[in-house]
Amino acid sequence: MPVCDVCFRQCKIEEGKTGFCGGRTCSNGSIVAANYGRITSAALDPIEKKPLKMFRPGKKVLSVGSYGCNLRCLFCQNSDISWSKEALEYKDTADYFSPEEIVGRALELKNRGNIGVAFTYNEPLIGYEFVRDTAKLSKEAGMENVLVTNGTASLKVYNEIKDYIDAMNIDLKAFSKRFYKKVIDGDFEMVKSFIENSVQSCHVELTTLIIPDENDSEDEILDLSSWVASLEKKYNKIIPLHITRFFPRFHMTDKDPTPISKILKLVEIAKQNLEYVFPGNI
Repeated sequence: MPVCDVCFRQCKIEEGKTGFCGGRTCSNGSIVAANYGRITSAALDPIEKKPLKMFRPGKKVLSVGSYGCNLRCLFCQNSDISWSKEALEYKDTADYFSPEEIVGRALELKNRGNIGVAFTYNEPLIGYEFVRDTAKLSKEAGMENVLVTNGTASLKVYNEIKDYIDAMNIDLKAFSKRFYKKVIDGDFEMVKSFIENSVQSCHVELTTLIIPDENDSEDEILDLSSWVASLEKKYNKIIPLHITRFFPRFHMTDKDPTPISKILKLVEIAKQNLEYVFPGNI
């Protein structure tokens, strides 16, 4: 049975079935992106909304997303378009747009400040083929490409897209294996590896959503920022960190919003190691 090698799950997918993410399938004995070109959301967004603070500030980017995700965050903010039952129903209803059509629309929007294409909303890399093909055309048209991702992808996937992506915002959801296993059903080491590779090829900013009693200790943020600082030093890069406020969502409605005072305190803690740390959602 064919095995999907996009992420750590290594799903064995039967003919005509889909993997854990809901976005990859087996067709004629090969694993392919079932969500290729199936656009569920699109908007012309400020670049700061990705969030990117230090990449083309003041500009806008055509943001597109499909369906499917390879994580199961208990606090998911986009479950309705990523991996809920309703989201996966988009398999039959989402409109198809070719890479050429997306790039054509991006070019039409240049007069409104658009710099290119952002792949976002769901997890773009489960459909990396569409990211690769569209971003390549966008680069050839003289535009830039942004990726907003959870970073849970293999080296193979990274190598397929790295030459075409100019900036990424990667979720570093916590700095512990416990959190990645318990709260999001993910792989901490794969994310760290993806971040380190990406820092070498493009501008990278990181986002950590601070959830009360889960990943909000000063020691954890100190460890996280120290690791990011080690990458800055190793590769002579600036890696901004966004420390973001949590609001009750999805399966975590039993928790209170993160106190603003906690966010501001953790920003100061992170600044012991990093120059560029930004509070978010406050």
